[in-house]
Amino acid sequence: MTNNYIVVMVASAGGLKALNSILSNLPPDFPAPIAIVQHLDPHYPSQIAKILNRHSFLTVKEAEAGDKLQPGMVYIAPPDHHLLVNTDATLSLSQEQRVCHVRPAGDLLFQSAAASFQQWAIAVVLTGMDSDGAAGVQTIKKMGGTVIAQDEATSDFFAMPQAAIKTGVVDIVLPLKAIANTLVHLIKK
Repeated sequence: MTNNYIVVMVASAGGLKALNSILSNLPPDFPAPIAIVQHLDPHYPSQIAKILNRHSFLTVKEAEAGDKLQPGMVYIAPPDHHLLVNTDATLSLSQEQRVCHVRPAGDLLFQSAAASFQQWAIAVVLTGMDSDGAAGVQTIKKMGGTVIAQDEATSDFFAMPQAAIKTGVVDIVLPLKAIANTLVHLIKK
């Protein structure tokens, strides 16, 4: 890979709007892959990749097992599958048990990204209910990565960002509109 960074995000309730805002403001030459867990109904095919693709300069696709991480690509966890980052910069899918009552779970995505990318992992916790992402951000931080949480004012549901913030490891709390530029800045520095 031309760049060592990976961006991993988790979102739940209100997440489609938040993800759309971030992805539509990233430049076409964004130099890192992005992997996303959006909590979805496990019983229906997801249209989220198609929806986000319409508004993004980056290519958004539903992740498949074996996908090789590429800069400027966005990989969305398919319904009812955990999305995991492997040390060889590929993705795998798992139907192991739910974490925080959800599958896919942001915690597992974050933990696998931290293990594979260490200080080059940037985690973003977006709007949502419950606490998915809170355990994962602690692993990201322990491995030297960077953690961003969406602020309360711009979150439709603040429970997930708040749970991450309460861990004490969040580096930056940002309004939604500032997240894309911050990601660009962090990766280019």
